[in-house]
Amino acid sequence: MSMAITRSSGANAPSGPHVLPDPGADSTPAREGRIDPLRFLFSYNAHNLTKVVTEVGRATGAYWIDAVQRIAKPGDAARRSLLWLSTMADRREPTWHLPNEVALSTPFAVLRDFTEAGHRDDDIVPTLVLPPQAGHSSTVIDYSPQQSQLAMIRAAGLTRLYALDWRPATTATKTVTITDYLEVIDRSIRRMGGKANLVGDCQGGWLATIYAALHPERVNTLTLAGAPIDFHAGDSVIAASTRLMAGTMGMAPYKALVTAGGGNMPGSAVLSNFISIQPQSEISRQLQLLENIDDPTHVERYRVFEDWFKYTQDIPGAFYLWLVENLFWKNRLIAGTLTVGGRKVDMSAIDCPLLLLAGSTDHITPAPQLFAAAEKVSTPPADITYRTASAGHLGLFMGRDALRHDWPVLMEAVYSHSIPEDRRKAGGTGKASRRRNSVRSVENPRDTPRVPAP
Repeated sequence: MSMAITRSSGANAPSGPHVLPDPGADSTPAREGRIDPLRFLFSYNAHNLTKVVTEVGRATGAYWIDAVQRIAKPGDAARRSLLWLSTMADRREPTWHLPNEVALSTPFAVLRDFTEAGHRDDDIVPTLVLPPQAGHSSTVIDYSPQQSQLAMIRAAGLTRLYALDWRPATTATKTVTITDYLEVIDRSIRRMGGKANLVGDCQGGWLATIYAALHPERVNTLTLAGAPIDFHAGDSVIAASTRLMAGTMGMAPYKALVTAGGGNMPGSAVLSNFISIQPQSEISRQLQLLENIDDPTHVERYRVFEDWFKYTQDIPGAFYLWLVENLFWKNRLIAGTLTVGGRKVDMSAIDCPLLLLAGSTDHITPAPQLFAAAEKVSTPPADITYRTASAGHLGLFMGRDALRHDWPVLMEAVYSHSIPEDRRKAGGTGKASRRRNSVRSVENPRDTPRVPAP
């Protein structure tokens, strides 16, 4: 069940039925010391170990029951095992599914134009999506023909649609840092017409927030999904581990990783970290594959996810070290002490409509880390939307449930802010049709077990 609210902060908040973030989950940096990182990590890992043991026990029982049922076919177990191993090893590079044109190319990022030919002259503010950047391909926003955030956004009426595609880091781009990323966003928006709706997923979200604070005149609406803004809020294993490690050893461990990667942060190291955060998901995914190895629908769903999840790319070393120190460790964005290129990043400069989408089971970015953004911006309370999807972290960007039930609602609101004033006053056109089209752009889940994802 998804939840959505629009509310204000402070003593003058309007009365009425609201669904608020968990009051026990701190969303401000003032109480960041309330959790002992070491104690939290010990408890978290102990809980995960229990889940791992439970999943292995479940799968083992299912395997032996299946083996007994297949006892008349002794060669079948060997066939299934070989097929299982080959499927796990068969990885392919993820690709974009929607047709697009390259509108701008740099050594570290590409601006892709997903606008269909018949809509290039539409009188609507263009939309720019900033994908996550955590060692994986940007194609997560166009995950599959059946599950595409971009297709959903376009079907919601935001027909002039662009996305940045983060390229894998190389020796030549290892010194790329935050100012370079902000510059390519600015160049992209200027090329798109000078003003855009920004949609930021995960790390693309804090990047969009920094840009919006520095260039508020260029941002029409700001949508953030699973984006850490207050990096120390809520119960986050990433925040706890960073504070523990950096608090005791400074940046030395992170610099060592970058040095070992030839000046870049290896995507394989980022992947290993994600797997270690929820090892039960990795184990469950592989064991479910064995159980369903003869189900082509399940195998295909598994393959599509693994192709994206396991095909990693490196992150520019200078950029990675900057974000660890300034955001993950010192939490300077929400504290208001962040500077970029000699300019202070003041979130109160953001006054455009703000839409926030969190996941109810997101262990990477707990909802308080995202919802804290609303307390720092100058956006009128009536133009701030909070929504909590029944999803984990990745499910926010590519999960069928979030794409069918949560994103259409948010993008319909963005659409209403993106059309000319006369059409807006008239109530827009085709509201119900846009909602139906955006929902239909994502296929219904097929009758097969879900593939566990972090």
